[in-house]
Amino acid sequence: MESIGFIGAGRMGFALAKGIRGRFPDTVVHVADPKPERVELFRREFGAVQVHAEARGVAEKAAVVFLAVKPQDCASVLPGLARTGALLISIVAGLSIARLEQALPQARVVRVMPNTGCLVGEMAAGYAFGRRVSPADGAAVRRLLDCVGRSVRVEEELLDAVTAVSGSGPAFVARLVQAFIEAGDRLSLPRPTARELVLQTFRGTARLLQETGMEPEELVAMVSSPSGTTEAGRAVLEASDLKEVIFRTVEAAARRSRELAGS
Repeated sequence: MESIGFIGAGRMGFALAKGIRGRFPDTVVHVADPKPERVELFRREFGAVQVHAEARGVAEKAAVVFLAVKPQDCASVLPGLARTGALLISIVAGLSIARLEQALPQARVVRVMPNTGCLVGEMAAGYAFGRRVSPADGAAVRRLLDCVGRSVRVEEELLDAVTAVSGSGPAFVARLVQAFIEAGDRLSLPRPTARELVLQTFRGTARLLQETGMEPEELVAMVSSPSGTTEAGRAVLEASDLKEVIFRTVEAAARRSRELAGS
């Protein structure tokens, strides 16, 4: 990867840049952001960063451009990119491929829904291609996104579901983690001990499912001895409406994603 550009130097853009440079250390980084402290962070981390006063400068110099601005800033940024033919990867929430392709008639547009796991190299992302994206572009996008976690290609109409499951998901999972920590606390475990055990349990469970390909039900059965402690807990959990609560939570997030895309 010869050069990548970031229009917007926020936390997500920085995490992407750090992961990509870690994998491809010779890549030249271009950046534009109105906040000097964000640009300075790029300079400190990556050394000889090419800083541009305007978004247009990034698009003119970088082979791949990440659009990482806030949705409300797009109206002022996109006109300056109208002539770019770059591979443009947008992580702007609610900004459709159709709207991007209309504003940028020569760009090869990719829309990505990342999540905050990106900040520690454990991103779960969904992405969709615009009509001008080539197979070579698609392969490049996958390589770049996989520098900071895992990514899955979906049709654009499914990105609202991706937003709800993995984009908003860290907040929902954090609530579950919090509930487990507080349960341990109520059972007289010191809170730091409860926190350490719960976090490692979530981490280990996810890794076990991921690396073995085991279905969740198989793991439940593996841990559950007849008349044992897990079965006693499951009797309470599975009599509740947990699955329905989780579904309504995710459904509400997906519905709001659709509303924002239409606004």
